[in-house]
Amino acid sequence: MPRNSALALACRPEQRALRGMMAWDLGLVAAGSLLIVLGARVSLPLGWTSVPITGQTLAVLLVGALLGSTRGTLAVVAYIAEGAAGLPVGANGAAGLAWLMGPTGGYLAGFVAAAFVTGWLAERGWDRTPWQAAVAMTLGTIAIFVIGLVWLARFPHPAGLLQSGLVPFLPGAIVKIVLAATLLPAGWAVLAWIDRAFAARP
Repeated sequence: MPRNSALALACRPEQRALRGMMAWDLGLVAAGSLLIVLGARVSLPLGWTSVPITGQTLAVLLVGALLGSTRGTLAVVAYIAEGAAGLPVGANGAAGLAWLMGPTGGYLAGFVAAAFVTGWLAERGWDRTPWQAAVAMTLGTIAIFVIGLVWLARFPHPAGLLQSGLVPFLPGAIVKIVLAATLLPAGWAVLAWIDRAFAARP
């Protein structure tokens, strides 16, 4: 089992043909993009801010860690491109230029940074134990909030910037970090068990 690899890449079947490897990688990027779309379907609007609570943060963290820095980032970029092209992939079906350049646009840019950060750390083994995975997920979450808040500051927010773009989302962020930090090491444990099972076969 490779030591420096994201989980999805460690599961990649042996492919000698370049076409087969490209098809696998494109499939991973498409699947990662779809996972983020599904995360956007879990959406809870808040009355005092245009930023909803969604499952996207968890999806982005998992996509980055599972696919690695390059493929994870490409999956997020593909998701944003789909929305920019008019497909209703955002929370509550948001799409188009208004979605891309609106108050939540900074969080979309933060998704790209988070996928890269978590993927880069996962490639270096930070997804193998719960504590390291929690640190990686926390750093990715910080990237989302920092970039999101910098962009959100350009728009009116009567309730205050932090109350509109950070404070209500912290409890959910903690839950998502714990979930991701639990799922990733568990995935590696399952893969190790499969490896041992096949190695034990005559």
